[in-house]
Amino acid sequence: MRFKGLDLNLLQALDLLLEEKHVSRAADRMHVTQPAMSGALTRLRQYFGDPLLLQHGKRMIPTPHALSLRPKLKRVLGEIDTLIAQLSQFEPETSDRKFLVGTSDYVVAVIFARLMPTLAQIAPHISFEFMSPSETMMTRFEQGELDIVIIPEYFAPRNHPYEHLYEENHVVVGWSQNQVLAGGRISLEDFYKAGHVVVELGRVRPTSFSETQLQRGGEQRNIEMKVPSFLAAPEVVVGTQRLTVMHERLARLYEQRIDIKSVPMPFEMPPMTQFLMHHETRSEDPSIQWLCDRVREAVPSL
Repeated sequence: MRFKGLDLNLLQALDLLLEEKHVSRAADRMHVTQPAMSGALTRLRQYFGDPLLLQHGKRMIPTPHALSLRPKLKRVLGEIDTLIAQLSQFEPETSDRKFLVGTSDYVVAVIFARLMPTLAQIAPHISFEFMSPSETMMTRFEQGELDIVIIPEYFAPRNHPYEHLYEENHVVVGWSQNQVLAGGRISLEDFYKAGHVVVELGRVRPTSFSETQLQRGGEQRNIEMKVPSFLAAPEVVVGTQRLTVMHERLARLYEQRIDIKSVPMPFEMPPMTQFLMHHETRSEDPSIQWLCDRVREAVPSL
């Protein structure tokens, strides 16, 4: 199909080429041969009157014109997806839809792990890919690549449909034999005297919600270890005198699995409000609405 002289199939090829910056990998993802993808790039260059991608070593670098096209291209492809969704019905029993979800491993553990047995029964052929918080997660969401994101209100933009999903408190967690936790509480002095394990999410915005709140307090903690995952933090305090600050629901889950203990924070910390968001171009997508409904249904049982 052509529109103003452009084969519309080339739009998907251009999207993959700009994402992969590599002809062979883009070809693999589009399920075509490498020569076919090279031919698509040649036709795109002729149509736009621009090289679009320039070879640099083993990778290709997008030209300024290609970079200016990419957000528009993402919007167009997202709107096409929405159009197709409006013309079709989502039938979870038979759908092989793949959902791309941006969220932390904490949310995967406390929400999606609970959901999976149910989804396996009512939608046995759907699949999921989760993307952890990073410098690129929200960029990919803005470009329409992610179906939904579940993130703290503190980090959420307001230019797409969103809703308050639930609130989460934080607790102090340590080895069950850590003496400063013996009385079921911890003093402010013991909290700051102990070595701490913190979760660092990326480099540009390295702090989690809890770390943002703790840094605002101004008091310096003795940080002895940084880990890239909320699920790793409770594991590495076992057998040590170190502490970590965790989501209360995740701490309760891990107290059933490993030898840890949680106690209330020694000072007031505001609860974390979790947002559920989808891209503005996906509001009419019945599969997205179905997934959001399933997530909402899981919240009361948390």
